[in-house]
Amino acid sequence: MKAMILAAGLGTRLRPLTDTRPKALVEIHHLPLLEIVIRRLLAAGVDGIIINTHHFAEQIAGFLQAHGNFGVRLALSHEPELLDTGGGLRQAGHFFDDGQPFFLHNVDIVSNIDLRAMYARHCASASLATLAVKQRPTSRYFLFDEAGQLCGWRSTPSGRHELTRQPQGGLQELAFDGIHVISPALLSRMTETGAFSIVQTYLRLAGEGESIRAFRTEGYFWRDVGKLAQLEALAQLPLAEVLGPLGLVENSRTPHRT
Repeated sequence: MKAMILAAGLGTRLRPLTDTRPKALVEIHHLPLLEIVIRRLLAAGVDGIIINTHHFAEQIAGFLQAHGNFGVRLALSHEPELLDTGGGLRQAGHFFDDGQPFFLHNVDIVSNIDLRAMYARHCASASLATLAVKQRPTSRYFLFDEAGQLCGWRSTPSGRHELTRQPQGGLQELAFDGIHVISPALLSRMTETGAFSIVQTYLRLAGEGESIRAFRTEGYFWRDVGKLAQLEALAQLPLAEVLGPLGLVENSRTPHRT
């Protein structure tokens, strides 16, 4: 089982922390975000990971080398120019050469979502992708029908509403958790080029009748720490309360500084 971690972003919403380090190496209780996600993926059975890089890429390479690549096959996909989620995955697509579904995980997501259950749910379906989603306030919503199929998208700031697939029953607005399971067949269906959001690909494929399904995550511990206020709020919680739900308390260690 393989995975890709999206870590190439500039981390502008985490400044000034990201003035001197990549977002992936910003820490919570002395654990870099990248390490938290790697450990979570390894615990789910992942044995090969590719990470896209851009901002302070050499620090990420040095960090992984210093930790012996966490004992698994690790590769970097460097982006001299940022490619966004879809373009980044397309560039790294060569890594997924085993014909098996794989995870795509944002580096700034801290959660105890059951990744094994999500992967199994995806494998039991004929879907091109399964997206972790829940009911919560956000500025951008995926629109799923009563059968759990992606049908559209809505942005509250812009008022944009896009429906690409006829829903079965009513629609539900769900917020994305930053974790996907993707079948390799999706890679050959990516016709977009350059820098593009994978949401663009999902909506197009849903409109062509392909299955992009929801995996509901209500009840799991989940935090988006892509903004400084979000990171600080999580860091103020006791160690056990933050890393305990992730099974990482016993593995927290002395501070690592880059």
